[in-house]
Amino acid sequence: MRTIKTMLAGLLLAAAVPAVAAPVTYNLDPTHTQVLVTWNHMGFSRPSANFGIDKGVLVYDAKAPQRSSVEVTLPLSLMDTFVPDLDKHLSGKDFFDAESYPNATFKSTKVTSLGKNKLKVTGNLTIKNITKPVVLDVTLNGTGVHPMVKKSAIGFNAVTTIKRSDFGVGAFAPAVSDKVDLRITAEGTTP
Repeated sequence: MRTIKTMLAGLLLAAAVPAVAAPVTYNLDPTHTQVLVTWNHMGFSRPSANFGIDKGVLVYDAKAPQRSSVEVTLPLSLMDTFVPDLDKHLSGKDFFDAESYPNATFKSTKVTSLGKNKLKVTGNLTIKNITKPVVLDVTLNGTGVHPMVKKSAIGFNAVTTIKRSDFGVGAFAPAVSDKVDLRITAEGTTP
């Protein structure tokens, strides 16, 4: 009888303790993820390029955002400026030298909560085998069940500014701005 009471007490105690949410792993969706880069071209225009992702994994812990992480691979072959000649020029040796360095990568090193749906994500951006720290200001757009695929989903936006010369792609600066703005939007779903 004492064993049954002990078991019941244990079950009641377990039921009274709230469940601890575990981190959720999401695969980023290449068809709904964009890394848009814009720059100043000699004071006349602000061209842009979209860097698509090949693969990306986001681990998000809603209860403890500091335990979250993200890792993304951006194949330079997916870069699209909507101008084929410019794509070719940017992929060449003056800029990304995509033949020798086919991918850029980002891997987070620290995530800090800045309040409701706001995060600061610090990580290492690698372009042309040059790695530098980058800080992203992130807005969590939402989490929930994706209506099309019926899986848990997450969406976010992020922004930052980097100096392209830090990564060996500083050709024609300062006429073509060294600082470039990055705007990221992404969706991910559970595997």
